[in-house]
Amino acid sequence: MSFGKNPHVAKAQDAEMKARAAADDHTRSSAWREAARLWERAAEKERFDKKAAEYRAHADNARREADGEAAPEEEAPAAKPAPAAKVDRGSLN
Repeated sequence: MSFGKNPHVAKAQDAEMKARAAADDHTRSSAWREAARLWERAAEKERFDKKAAEYRAHADNARREADGEAAPEEEAPAAKPAPAAKVDRGSLN
């Protein structure tokens, strides 16, 4: 373990990987709840407010995943910009 690192972050990331790889709903939900708990623990141990808020957001997202709800970003996908029109290079000169 290196100094200054929050060990709970790596544990939470590992729990998220297990949740994504889970074969059944119960195991997946359980792993997401464990990830949320570990993200909260990481937030409690964090000294910087910005990082703690980021970890709490991860915990909220993990709880949504455990409950089977879509994340707010997934509910309303952003509109893709229209592709740029092709320019005839011969008419530029």
